[in-house]
Amino acid sequence: MTTTTVSNGHSSPETPVEQLKTVDETSPQSDIFNASSVAEIKAALSHLHTQEATVTARLDALVTSQKDLSRELGRLDLMRAHIGTQTSTTRSVSHGMLSEAAGTADRISSAVRRLDLEQARVKATLDVVEQVAELKACALGVAGSMGASQDWETAASYLHRASQVPPGVVNGAFAAEMVPTAEVPDPPSVTLDNAAESLCGLFLREFDKAVKESDGAKITRFFKLFPLIGRSEVGLDVYGRYVCQGVAARARGNLNAGPGSGAKDGFFYANALTKLFEHIAQIIDGHGGLVERHYGPRKMTRVIERLQIEADVQGGIILDTWSDERHVDRKLMDIKSYAFTFLVQSFLPTQRPGQRSQSPAPGANATPEDEGVDMKEIDGILNEMAIMLGRWSLYCRFLADACNPSVGDEGNEDDTKYAPPSFLSESSLARKVGDKLVGPFNAMTTFFFRRSVEKAFQLDESPSGLSLNLQQPLKADPPHITSAVDDIMYIVNKVIQQSLATSQEPVVTNVVPTLSRVLGSDFIGMTQRKMRDECYPRAIVQGGQPPEQTIIAFLVQMNNLDIGVDYIRRIVSNNTGTKQTTDRTPDIVSEHLRSLFPVPSSALKVSQTLQSLSTSFEVKAYELLSDGIQVVFNNVIKHRLRPILADTFRDIEYTPNANEESEYDENRGNKEIVRPRFANGWSELLTPIARILTQQAFDRLLTVTIAYLVRLLEKRLWSYQGRVNPLGAARLERDISGLVSAAVDVGYGSGAPGRYKHREAFARCVQMTLVMSMDDDEWEEVVHGGEAADVVDKLSREERVRVRGMVRRG
Repeated sequence: MTTTTVSNGHSSPETPVEQLKTVDETSPQSDIFNASSVAEIKAALSHLHTQEATVTARLDALVTSQKDLSRELGRLDLMRAHIGTQTSTTRSVSHGMLSEAAGTADRISSAVRRLDLEQARVKATLDVVEQVAELKACALGVAGSMGASQDWETAASYLHRASQVPPGVVNGAFAAEMVPTAEVPDPPSVTLDNAAESLCGLFLREFDKAVKESDGAKITRFFKLFPLIGRSEVGLDVYGRYVCQGVAARARGNLNAGPGSGAKDGFFYANALTKLFEHIAQIIDGHGGLVERHYGPRKMTRVIERLQIEADVQGGIILDTWSDERHVDRKLMDIKSYAFTFLVQSFLPTQRPGQRSQSPAPGANATPEDEGVDMKEIDGILNEMAIMLGRWSLYCRFLADACNPSVGDEGNEDDTKYAPPSFLSESSLARKVGDKLVGPFNAMTTFFFRRSVEKAFQLDESPSGLSLNLQQPLKADPPHITSAVDDIMYIVNKVIQQSLATSQEPVVTNVVPTLSRVLGSDFIGMTQRKMRDECYPRAIVQGGQPPEQTIIAFLVQMNNLDIGVDYIRRIVSNNTGTKQTTDRTPDIVSEHLRSLFPVPSSALKVSQTLQSLSTSFEVKAYELLSDGIQVVFNNVIKHRLRPILADTFRDIEYTPNANEESEYDENRGNKEIVRPRFANGWSELLTPIARILTQQAFDRLLTVTIAYLVRLLEKRLWSYQGRVNPLGAARLERDISGLVSAAVDVGYGSGAPGRYKHREAFARCVQMTLVMSMDDDEWEEVVHGGEAADVVDKLSREERVRVRGMVRRG
């Protein structure tokens, strides 16, 4: 039912006039008075009857609902009367009982707050009174102790108790009124300050007197009193000055303990620097507990800073004296001007120095520069610098542990834990270590290693007693390398060990890349030049074999590369403390490196630097080794493979009849000639090379050789189109199988694990003979993709059909 909103908020039915108006608005616009025909009049009347019925129905509905609406309105009026009564009651309660209770509660709360405030004021007053009483007792106690009794410990303890009283109380008006007495008339602050100043001067005099008398008990007695009178910094400074006097005296004694005016040989200066650091460490370790106990945590740091100032002086004297004594600057100039004549001339295109097969006479290849730079002196200086740098690293680590606050148990804070304190890293001794030790060590190590490489090649000796004739036994033990490899790798190991012993990341990250650079340029470069210019296996006549000694010398240079890689791998593995594996994990740092480089980031950087040396050298060496293998194959092996293969299958036919095959089976031992022929020629070609080359180098050569042999053999098999019958196919399969076995056995021996990987290269040839000799059922299974098809998976479908069609059947 349609309703409208009235002003009192209730809904009322539409008035009949409004409903009629609504109906009239929705009716068609027709006027009976304007009708022009009977039909229009009837239509208008019909519409009026419809409107009348609608209006009548609505009026009836309104009349019916009038009673319900009146009943609801009456109920609302009753509820409004009840609510009014409740409102009046609520107002009376609020203005009556509750207002009185609220006022009472507010009065009680205010009283409680006033009481709490009064109690707090009384407590504060009592505290001030107690503090003033304590202050007065301390002032009188200090004055009494400093009087006739001269009880310095008691006086210091009274001052320490007085220092616990808040400054506001000490300087307050109440204390100024209550504390002064006839005996102590000054205000408490003045009394205490004067007493502290007087005691401080007294303690300083007594401390200095005890130092002069070397009275350790009195030194400790007065050192403990400074923090009690509020002069901790004075006590730490005077104590630092005292221990520094001992450090200076001990350092001068150590430096003057050597030979008078002569040069101090050996590790004299390294030992002097070591003793200096050890003495300082002993002082810190032995006196730290006393300082921390009486002065508080981390207070030893101030003494350590004072000690470091003395260490700067004494350590600087040692390093300066050592540098002058050893003429380090002059030697640095000498090594910078060294020309490396032998190496430079060796790389000149026109230089063709003759190959020596025997050790030269002493000094036969000496150059004028040998006299200018004494390698023994350089080696001795490097050893001294390595020791001093190692001791400096330990000293820095010790001070970092003593001065840095404790950090978390695990994680990235380790870097902060081992970081040297700023006063150490910015000290003059740290700068002097960098100038006098780190820089010269890097420069001299570079020279020492490159000069050692040059000397090794100058004195290089090839192994004697090598021959390609199998009838002559080898007089030298494997591996067959020149003396330069052992000499150079010994120096590599020495230099790496020496660099790691310094525990200095800047040293290792400078020296190791230098080793890698020199190995790549000089060792690899010299080997490449020898292989190219001195022993390149070139045939004297067209189609002939290169001279035997040339081939041997070339193979020995290849061994140098392979053994050099193995040496470097083992050196890096031994010095990093990790197992030698092909799958390197440089992000894992061994305990050995952690002990030398406790900072995790430094240990990881050092490990990665060493692994980079191994990787870089391996890449360069194997690249040159691969080139050498290709040269040996092309100039020594390749041209002999076709004749060997041709001789192997000479006069061999694969179209026998049944009688011939039966006779072949009965006398197989006498009739099988393919494998023996091939084995003889193959062994005669490769065994002389295999017994000179290292196993890994020969394996690489064999891989290249077999790959070419397989191409020749596969080409030969394809050439048997129409020249094989089923009986011959079986014989061909047996012959190829024997040839493969002979090919992979050379250089390994029967049962050796390395031989089996080469069989895979012959897979296509073997599968070709297998397809030829299959019976019809097996072939059908291959055609339809059965299990037999997996046996010949190296051949495509077209190749299988073509191979099958090579055999004449029927």
